[in-house]
Amino acid sequence: MEMKVTTLDGTAAGSVQLSDEIFGLEPRADLIQRCVRWQLAKRRAGTHKVKNRAEIARTGKKMYAQKGTGQARHGSARVNLWRGGGRAFGPVVRSHEHGLPKKVRALALRHALSAKAKDGDIILLDKATIKDGKTKGLLATFGKLGLTNALIIDGAQVEASFSAAARNIPNIDVLPVQGINVYDILRRGKLVLTKAALDALEARFK
Repeated sequence: MEMKVTTLDGTAAGSVQLSDEIFGLEPRADLIQRCVRWQLAKRRAGTHKVKNRAEIARTGKKMYAQKGTGQARHGSARVNLWRGGGRAFGPVVRSHEHGLPKKVRALALRHALSAKAKDGDIILLDKATIKDGKTKGLLATFGKLGLTNALIIDGAQVEASFSAAARNIPNIDVLPVQGINVYDILRRGKLVLTKAALDALEARFK
């Protein structure tokens, strides 16, 4: 698959041949869904917690006599039946993470890239660099390219001034190629790859 390369100014900068092994697969929704579910579960803190009846600071003495009162039988005041008692079957501190093989994760990433390529939502940049590091100038540049909702992937290092300028633009994410992931690819409309990022991806999946 051949794609044109452009600069941030919108001028042509040649073309490159995209690998069919990375960008030419028929996207499988089940693989992509598994990877997104794994990512979202992995990032959950799992710190939600309630107190059960054993953790309530209240007397354990029997409330009143078993018989002769005409009321229902009751023992501890810590039970969940009473106001201020412990909660039954509430959340506890735990990890929500579950396993997903490395090969499945890598395959899901290739299918997510192929899905973007199939929909025509990939833009190739010569390089992601700006001179002054001003958000206003970068926003105007993105307007020329039609980028209002995009994930920008650069090489091993993102230029500091470009990253700083893009930081305050809503719906624009900038990541080094090591941080590319299925969830961020899907949550943004356009995927912008620099030539350095493309070379790194092809080297990774060879």
